[in-house]
Amino acid sequence: MKKLFLLLIAIFLVSCKSTYLDSKRTDVLLDINKETDDNAFVNLKNYSNNFVFDMKYATTDNFLKEKVYPCDECFLRVKTIKSLLQANQAFIEKGYRIKLYDCYRPLAIQKKMWKIVPNPTYVANPKKGSIHNKGGAVDITLVDSLGNELNMGTAFDFFGPEAGHNYTEFSAEILANRQLLKAIMLQNNFKSFDSEWWHYNLSNSSTDEVSNLKWRCID
Repeated sequence: MKKLFLLLIAIFLVSCKSTYLDSKRTDVLLDINKETDDNAFVNLKNYSNNFVFDMKYATTDNFLKEKVYPCDECFLRVKTIKSLLQANQAFIEKGYRIKLYDCYRPLAIQKKMWKIVPNPTYVANPKKGSIHNKGGAVDITLVDSLGNELNMGTAFDFFGPEAGHNYTEFSAEILANRQLLKAIMLQNNFKSFDSEWWHYNLSNSSTDEVSNLKWRCID
């Protein structure tokens, strides 16, 4: 009986541990091409130093006005990171870098967002789930060599027609910046989202499973 009890405790602890993603940073950068499971969730920061991070939901600077991520990690599926690294290299060759606002998002956070903005044009209904919940979506912009954001016409998470790719009442500079972002992302296996200039989904990621995995912060 005692052995059975200890076995159940061990299974419970393993089960609890497995519901969290590993936030530990590696001492040296890893090679994403050596990852054998394309669907595994991994931390982008372990594979490149060439991105800028401004993870909005790890701050109060977002439309929720609430910090809902414990820290500013960027988890994605391996296959998403492979394409993202290729896209970022293309931008680097033109003098820019990707700045990330959001990556993988647990389903519990999606439910919070839906309560605040229950409009499928801007927030995915959690009953179906967002590509963010599947580890296949990123919210991004571009920065120049000095780290300055390119002018995209609206702020991130702006809820209005001006945020859409089909809105053209902007200066030639803004339209060119959006087109640069979109063109290279589309060339690297991503799809754009009509109502949000910052949102890109990995192609064919819609069939992946919705996840509610969370992460603990590592000091």
